[in-house]
Amino acid sequence: MSAAAPMARVDELNGTERFERILLASEGRPIPDAAVDRTIELATRSDASVRVFSIARVHGVSFGLQTPGLLPTKREWDEQREIVTKAIKRLEHRGIEADGHVVGTRKATKAIVAEAQRTGCDAIVMSADPDRNRVVADLLWSQEPQRVRRRAKVPVFLVVDDD
Repeated sequence: MSAAAPMARVDELNGTERFERILLASEGRPIPDAAVDRTIELATRSDASVRVFSIARVHGVSFGLQTPGLLPTKREWDEQREIVTKAIKRLEHRGIEADGHVVGTRKATKAIVAEAQRTGCDAIVMSADPDRNRVVADLLWSQEPQRVRRRAKVPVFLVVDDD
């Protein structure tokens, strides 16, 4: 694959790519059916296994140390675990081998890219908002999938949420 492949839009790929392991990732938002469907399509075509990964957002630090009030609450951890569990159940219902987990971090892009490398994933699928102006986008948490697309060394499939 060329160096430009990670930046490719889903519609531009020729459909012959084969993946052994796919990362279905979320920076904390619920994983919509469209993203799971895209993952099922890619995994079925390649007979790939899937790793579902979500971020429980750490809101910041105080004096360089993590502060309990800034860490994810029990409810936030449970919400992220439920997102991962639902996606895994849907994938397994379609006969796709899947596992997953949740990580708490302030740096979602770095964590998602590192998880893909650590687990040997050769593609990433994420739900995304439409692209924004890059100057503004760097300030928005909702543009995290676009940052993953720019940073990852594997193809990233962004499923744009039109809601």
